[in-house]
Amino acid sequence: MGCWGAPRHVLAGLLVLLLLHPLPSPACPAVCRCSAKEVDCSERGLRQVPQGLPANTSTLWLGYNFITVLGPRSFLTLPGLRLLSLSHNRLGMIHSRALLGLGALQELDLSSNHLTTLSPETFLPLTSLATLNLVSNKLGQLDPGVLGALPQLRAVLLRGNPWACSCDILPLWRWLSHNREKVQDKSSLLCRVPEQMNRYPIMAFGNESFSQCQEVPLSVRHYITFLIIGPFSFMASIFFCIFMGYIVVIYHHLCKEPHFWRRPRVCRGRCSRATRL
Repeated sequence: MGCWGAPRHVLAGLLVLLLLHPLPSPACPAVCRCSAKEVDCSERGLRQVPQGLPANTSTLWLGYNFITVLGPRSFLTLPGLRLLSLSHNRLGMIHSRALLGLGALQELDLSSNHLTTLSPETFLPLTSLATLNLVSNKLGQLDPGVLGALPQLRAVLLRGNPWACSCDILPLWRWLSHNREKVQDKSSLLCRVPEQMNRYPIMAFGNESFSQCQEVPLSVRHYITFLIIGPFSFMASIFFCIFMGYIVVIYHHLCKEPHFWRRPRVCRGRCSRATRL
């Protein structure tokens, strides 16, 4: 009995120690804090997305760092990611393939960065994204294809950007007008330029505001005119080229035979006698 008591006591003690002090996960980067499926790498002075993130991560906090660029396949090893926060960084560019592999992502926070343009291609992998936060960037325009590439989008935040209210904003205004229920901060979307429209609400525009930007539809008469003038102009240009070609050929021919250009000499004296002989 005494022989078996000691080993059992030791094993029980080791078991208690393991339960109280679990071994750290080797997949968690040293600069981050990992708990369950949540990884917090915020306020770490990071200049790029850290490597070696746990593959089962569902929530990733990367805010308040100095990340300037998202390169290709930045999160390819995180297929189960549901929430990604990159707010308060210095993001100025997102590679078109940076978000590959994030088909399960539901919320993306890109607020308070330096983004000036976004490509629809970048957001195509985000087939499950429901919330997109683009607050306080440097977007003067936004291709509505970016928002149209998100089939599950339910909420988009766009306030705090220096919107340029020219004819170029018409496609975005149309998207916003047809998707008002998805625009969480529609009353806060304000023009920055031109100066006379500074702080004017974008959603206060109407169709008449873009009357000078509308394309004038062509009438049947215009199409008939084009059908007549088009072939005629084409044939006329061909004949003109042929005519000019003949002129050039004749000119070169005359230059090679200079006697065509000489004046006939007036015969006097000997010329007359030579002619008689």
